[in-house]
Amino acid sequence: MDARPMDAHPKDSQPMDGRPGIHPVDESRPLGRILLFGIQHVLVMAATPISAVFLMSATLRLGSELTVDLLSAAFVLSGIGSLIQSLGPWKVGPRLPFMMLPGGAPLILFLAIAEQHGLPTATGSVILTALFTFVVLPVFTRLLRFFPALVIGTMIVIVGVNLVKVGAVLVTGQPGTPGFADPVNLGLGMATIGFTVVFYLLFTGVLRQLAVMLGLLAGTALAAVTGAFDAGGAGGGELVSLPRLTPFGSPVFHLVAALPLMLYSLASMAEATGQTVVNAEAVGKKIDRRTDVPKTVRGDALTSLLGAFFGLPLMVTSGENIGIVRVTGVRSRFVTAAAGVVLVVIGFLAPVTRAISVIPSAVVGGTAMVVFAVVTVLGIQTLGRSDLDRHTSTFICAVALALGLLPILVPGVYGHFPPSVRILLESGVAVGAFVAAVLNILFHHIRPGIAARLTVVRTEGDR
Repeated sequence: MDARPMDAHPKDSQPMDGRPGIHPVDESRPLGRILLFGIQHVLVMAATPISAVFLMSATLRLGSELTVDLLSAAFVLSGIGSLIQSLGPWKVGPRLPFMMLPGGAPLILFLAIAEQHGLPTATGSVILTALFTFVVLPVFTRLLRFFPALVIGTMIVIVGVNLVKVGAVLVTGQPGTPGFADPVNLGLGMATIGFTVVFYLLFTGVLRQLAVMLGLLAGTALAAVTGAFDAGGAGGGELVSLPRLTPFGSPVFHLVAALPLMLYSLASMAEATGQTVVNAEAVGKKIDRRTDVPKTVRGDALTSLLGAFFGLPLMVTSGENIGIVRVTGVRSRFVTAAAGVVLVVIGFLAPVTRAISVIPSAVVGGTAMVVFAVVTVLGIQTLGRSDLDRHTSTFICAVALALGLLPILVPGVYGHFPPSVRILLESGVAVGAFVAAVLNILFHHIRPGIAARLTVVRTEGDR
């Protein structure tokens, strides 16, 4: 496993530790070290499935027993999805260090369908969407040439900014709620960032690669010392928690109800395209978009299909863990595979689930802000290779960023629109990707062709 600093960019042909032909992403290491790095991924990412399930429980007024079942399922399916994407069996999964999680826009869509049509219909909508993804994927693959570095870089910047906001809200709380921007939470979040910086500055080798996890643990210890850590929820309860099959009853299939989720899956494919490309760049591996991107999308669809039978919303590849890969310099896909195994174990061991769930959100948020900001930097690096010296490229990027960042920076801006339209417009990533792709086609594909034909006509006329 690579111990070089995060700004190192090895070539595909560069051997590791004298083992020619083995790329760092495909190289394994002693089980103990791989497991340790995998746990680091889990600690940083665990807040996402926990918050997703708690949001489902609060919005849909679910009982405590059902909430525990869903939390167990979220961990287990996140682990299975991470294994699929990291190990890449057959033509499913790109064999890159990816993790999968519930949450985000698909969760909001799931909740909207559940509130309007019932939970069985929401579950059926996830199943229909997963099958729809498999059906339209061949068509989407043919459109990948319209997603150059300009489009992908713009999309990744929007993803990164959105993720930084998610991490910041974990520190501050939602504006307008009691305890918003509490000085204690702000202090914990900033201290966690400070610990991470100190560890990254002072340590080298493996310890430097673990700076993110060490910063999180130091922040948790500080919370315990200052009395901001409540471990009461970590004790008691059962030892083993098993996910429940079809917790909401038999799925109900309603095509119209599923339509918003199916439309969003198109944007999700575009996002998976960007994440696959930037993940490959983060580990220094060349990929073929036409074959590797569909593998990522198939992994998303398969995991979502499985998760639907356990009451979960769509599962998506996580852009957050790309930041961890870049910060630590650890590029082996077996690390995220180990994290997947850990997530599955956590899903079955109730005490471990409860222990992770009581880590203060401000500490998790402080860690997340650093990791998520790295994703934004990766997007900027991608834009740097997109010929921004061309005025048209600059214009395309500017318009896409303006419209994509609008719902992120001004929440509720589309509040007066119909719910189905609002859900799509409020996904800044989807809007930014769509605008960048359409403008790129107009300016760099259609307009040059029209100009060339006009030139031919003028030349013939001059004769």
